[in-house]
Amino acid sequence: MNVIAVVIGALLAVAGLVFFVVATKARTKASQAEALAELEARKIIETARLSAEAQIKKAQAEATQTDLEAKKRALEAKEAVDAELARRRHELTELEKRLLTKDESLEKKIANLEKRDQDSENRAANLAKKEKRVEEITEQAEAEAKALVGEQRAKLEKIAQLTAEQAKRDLIRELENEARLDATASVRRIEEEAVEGANQKAKRLLSMTIQRMASEHVVENTVSVLDLPSDDMKGRIIGREGRNIRAVEAATGVDVIIDDTPGAILLSSFDPIRREVARRAIERLLTDGRIHPARIEEVVEKVRSELWEHLKQVGEAAAYEMGIADLHPELIKYLGRLKFRTSYGQNVLQHSFEVAWAATHLASELGVNVAVTKRAGLLHDIGKAIDREQEGTHLELGRMLLKKFGESEAVIHAMECHHGDYEPRTIEAVLVTAADAISAARPGARREILETYVKRMEKLEKMTEGMKGVEKTFAIQAGRELRVIVDAKKINDDDCLWMSKDLAKRIQAELQYPGQIKITVIRETRAVDYAK
Repeated sequence: MNVIAVVIGALLAVAGLVFFVVATKARTKASQAEALAELEARKIIETARLSAEAQIKKAQAEATQTDLEAKKRALEAKEAVDAELARRRHELTELEKRLLTKDESLEKKIANLEKRDQDSENRAANLAKKEKRVEEITEQAEAEAKALVGEQRAKLEKIAQLTAEQAKRDLIRELENEARLDATASVRRIEEEAVEGANQKAKRLLSMTIQRMASEHVVENTVSVLDLPSDDMKGRIIGREGRNIRAVEAATGVDVIIDDTPGAILLSSFDPIRREVARRAIERLLTDGRIHPARIEEVVEKVRSELWEHLKQVGEAAAYEMGIADLHPELIKYLGRLKFRTSYGQNVLQHSFEVAWAATHLASELGVNVAVTKRAGLLHDIGKAIDREQEGTHLELGRMLLKKFGESEAVIHAMECHHGDYEPRTIEAVLVTAADAISAARPGARREILETYVKRMEKLEKMTEGMKGVEKTFAIQAGRELRVIVDAKKINDDDCLWMSKDLAKRIQAELQYPGQIKITVIRETRAVDYAK
């Protein structure tokens, strides 16, 4: 109805507008046309009224149709809701029936369980009574058994003439002997299987590595001998009232010893670099001929700077020879200083070369990281370049230097493990340790003072004192093998095996030695007769 009202209003507005326009035009015309205009206006109004009535009827018909469709949709929606409610009621009814059925089933099960619990309690009571009866019977049987065992033991002791403790000790002794024999056989079998493959491969690797190495040796000392062209030069070196020799000693830190030795003087200092500076400075002064305190200080300072440059070149040559191109410049300087550093009579730079080559060959044979092994082998003793200037072991100082100058953790770890102070975590660290032992322990590599050597041999031979069945002990091969001769009547073959192992453990615990010591226990039986 609102739509109809709106349409009617619009039509009336249009009609009014038209009427206004026509009326306005009519006023401008002549008075004689007013009647005609009025008639035309009425026609127009009538036409508009008829049109409006038609529109109103049409709108009323459409509104009626819309109401019918809305009522139809509402009816359909109500029917759908009623169907859904009916379906839900049916489902709830079925669910209620199932729940009732389950409740009945649960009640039956609960009743069965209560009945079973009661039966279980009854059985438990019966079992408790039976267990009590069994315990009584068992105690009685045990008492009877103990009495019978005591009687039997007394009879057996009387027959065997042995007490129970004696028989037990004899049985334990026999079991120990059998177990020892079985263990010996197992140890022999395992050792034979392990040695059969590993020993051959290890020997091949080590022999091949050692054969590739050539070494030169420098005897460790604190004195350098400087040859003079003539004995007259001794006086010039001493100078007037000893001023020249005092200037040399003050500038170099070296003691200059001039004695009756013809054509030579001695330079004494614990620092080999100082001795080398003094030696070169005196040689240059003797060649130049101008020997006085001012000239001595000038030459010493010049020789010292030249020597440091020489050590840098030595370090560069060492790194180049090993094929290591990215060493830090400071590490190269420290590496060159090892040229004048000795350890047990072995030149440390040459020793570092040997370790690097040996570790490289072993790494290439085993297929591990050759670059890390070579680098760690060359730098493993770098701490000895400054161990006389700073506090700490050469391992600690070497670790500090390598970490300071950017070496990798793998190289540092392989370096720090070569004396066993740290547990190796990589194959490269094990190989550097093995290469260091190869270089240090090979014949002729290091020198011992005779007294120290003799004491070490005597202590090694005394390791067998007090051991059962030992007749003689010999330390041979410069202390690298200990041979023990035993009495064949007191020691059997199995005891020889255990004796060698006990000796090895004892030597490892009590002695310090380079490389390894082989223990050989010899037992032999000799049959002697005479033909008459």
